[in-house]
Amino acid sequence: MTATRTRPRARATASAVKGALALLLLPVWLIAGVVLPVLAVVLPGSFTGGGTRRWFGGRGESQRADAQAAKDAAAAAFYELDSAQRELRISIETITAVGSSEEARRAAEGFTQLGRRIDEVSHRYISAVDAHDLDRDDLEPSVAARARGELTGAREELVRVKGELDRFSDGLGPLLDRAETQLARLVPAVERARAALLAASNALDAVRASGLRADDLAGRLAALAPELTLLNEGAGRHGVPETLHRADRVLRDAEAIRGESERLPERAAEIDRRLVSLRTRIEALTTRADSVEPVLSELRRRFALECWRDLQSVPEQAASGLRQAEERLGAAARARAEQRWPDATALLGTVRALLNGADEAVSAAGERLRRLDEVAADPGAEIERTRFAIRDAQRLAMAGRHTPDPRHAGPLDDAVLRLERAVAGLEGRHPDYWRFLTETEGIRAAVARTVDRIRENRGAGS
Repeated sequence: MTATRTRPRARATASAVKGALALLLLPVWLIAGVVLPVLAVVLPGSFTGGGTRRWFGGRGESQRADAQAAKDAAAAAFYELDSAQRELRISIETITAVGSSEEARRAAEGFTQLGRRIDEVSHRYISAVDAHDLDRDDLEPSVAARARGELTGAREELVRVKGELDRFSDGLGPLLDRAETQLARLVPAVERARAALLAASNALDAVRASGLRADDLAGRLAALAPELTLLNEGAGRHGVPETLHRADRVLRDAEAIRGESERLPERAAEIDRRLVSLRTRIEALTTRADSVEPVLSELRRRFALECWRDLQSVPEQAASGLRQAEERLGAAARARAEQRWPDATALLGTVRALLNGADEAVSAAGERLRRLDEVAADPGAEIERTRFAIRDAQRLAMAGRHTPDPRHAGPLDDAVLRLERAVAGLEGRHPDYWRFLTETEGIRAAVARTVDRIRENRGAGS
């Protein structure tokens, strides 16, 4: 069928060439003015280099052009879908790199399903392109029309799947934002951790250069070396959340080591000052403890047994506390000499607590004698002080009322009775002044609690 059509076309071309040769005998002005425009229409191949495409005429070329336009549109849709898929793949990789949460797993599964759908429509597009050669000379109009239909359908499928991809990508917005935020933190966090380790190492070197060993700090810094190795291996191996957590932990620990290293010379000097201060305090408290026995003798001589019986063990308590403080202070001095800073600090704290206890015991005897002397000389001052507290509470209870609230009147009446009994107890040859003092203190404490309740009830409107 092709050979039959080619012969007439060949004969026509030969006739046209003969006619062109004959025109060479015409005048030049006639050739240029009339004949050349005619040849341009009749023999287009003579001026275009002799194209090989078969000329269908208007309808055939229109079908070919429509098919080619459909092919170009499908190719553009395919490119857009492929670009969108690549971008979405990067987003999914970002999300899954940050963590393996349920949302991340669902996103990865959804992308996989979309990928299968994309593969299907892409295969249909590629098959349509491969099935039709739109540049063939003998392309039939019907074939061109069929190609246009298949390519148009392929494009519509590509556009439809692109829409699904876009909607899926839009739904990942919050998840992707969180993932990108974490990724943005990753590199600075790791760099800060490395810088902190370097600063800690430099600070430790400076301390050692001053003659301080700082073995405990060196051990803590060495323990961070494996963490630095894991950081250098990167998030690709250990995951973004774990790497961020590790970087924060290394940063925190390294900064603590650096800070303690920089403070170590001052810490050593402070320990030296405390050693001297506590030694001085032990000596002073030992001198004061020697006065406890004379104070107890005075209490025994002048006051009833109940006024001093609980103080009988004070000399032994003070001596034991001072003895233990001496031992702990010596241990602290040895720890300082060996540069065991945590041990030295802990031992000094123990010494201080022992001295506080001994100091309280020694002071208790002298304070007891002072207070008993005061109340024995003038018990009226203590009585009046307690009565004033009771009367002040009674005025508050009656403020704005005709009768007192039973909840408040009862405790205040009881305080009055307790004070009367305490005063009556002072009668006799050897009154128990210490019991009197503790009772009046108890009365004032009970009255203060009643005052607090009055104010709370009025504040609550009851």
